Amino acid sequence: MAPLLFIFVIFYVLMIRPQNRRMKEHQAKLAAVKKGDEVVTGGGLRGRVTKVSDEEVEVEIAQGVRVRAVKSTISNVLTPSTKPAND
Repeated sequence: MAPLLFIFVIFYVLMIRPQNRRMKEHQAKLAAVKKGDEVVTGGGLRGRVTKVSDEEVEVEIAQGVRVRAVKSTISNVLTPSTKPAND
């Protein structure tokens, strides 16, 4: 019985706990999205937020081209420190 319990504890520490932490961080990022933030959607579109409502955001992906996206489909909120370097 002890080896089975040990395996479960290791599984929890290595798999479940880190995933829950990442999920909470992602939800906090989504809750903090505001106008002017640069975001990446789940479909890979990258743009600047122009409007935020409870469940949707409007993202400008090119000058004059705006799309509405469900807030939960935002995969990343880019900050100045996370922008990739230009090659």
